[in-house]
Amino acid sequence: MVTPLSDSPSAIAATPLRAMILDDEKLAREELRYLLESTGTVQVIDEASNGIEGLDKIVQHQPDLLFLDVQMPGLDGFALIRHLIEHAQLPQLPQIIFATAYDQYAVRAFDVNAVDYLLKPFDPHRIAQALEKARARMAEQRIEDGPSKPEMTALLELLERHRSAPTPRTSKLIVQVQNRLLLVDQSEICFASIDEGAIRVVTPTLEGQSKCRTLEDLLELLDTQQFWRAHRGFVVNINHIREVVPWFKSSYQLRMNDRARTEIPVSRAQTRRLRELFRL
Repeated sequence: MVTPLSDSPSAIAATPLRAMILDDEKLAREELRYLLESTGTVQVIDEASNGIEGLDKIVQHQPDLLFLDVQMPGLDGFALIRHLIEHAQLPQLPQIIFATAYDQYAVRAFDVNAVDYLLKPFDPHRIAQALEKARARMAEQRIEDGPSKPEMTALLELLERHRSAPTPRTSKLIVQVQNRLLLVDQSEICFASIDEGAIRVVTPTLEGQSKCRTLEDLLELLDTQQFWRAHRGFVVNINHIREVVPWFKSSYQLRMNDRARTEIPVSRAQTRRLRELFRL
């Protein structure tokens, strides 16, 4: 039987949070469990490796806090939230923290009222911040009542909008080359990188700068079917990868199709995605 927490801030702060982890990567679940339990303020009560299994366990355990990956077999993170709202008949939704390797989902996560968004590999300081945010939100809400019906209706509308509405993108991107502003077709871009705060864009025939301030801003303009955040400092066009080069400790580098045959590292968090893309 689940014992509801008192809604006073002091009681919430003193009570260990009951958490569940949903992630299809065993190593990621183990790492997150270790970091959460190391805080001394979180009890990890269960975990699941896919959305369907996770849905059943959430209904069974009714956790305070849910660490949720976005891309999972069966149900992705956003679809799972929708099922919880529409079908699970929980007395209240858990506080949700997305924990994933794919930072392009961050805006969507906050749009659906997530407490926070953690990127792999996990940073203990960011986990501590996320737990503080979760406790603050729990203190603001009346835990025994849960979110109001209008809040649930608004959340369902946001999820439906994200599921059905296409993201408008132009096929062209402005690239500054010296004093010229050139319109470059996205399909021609080999990769983009960030160097001392400037976004560098490279094609097989030219190199210039984007007016975007961050790679996250640039990704909002790019076709996510073609472009992939292979590393924190690089976005690559998968159609311009010339060679996948095995590297140290089961890691890889990507040799691109630009004139310099630039080699781009694949971060540890993105190695799985690389294997999925090319069936390595």
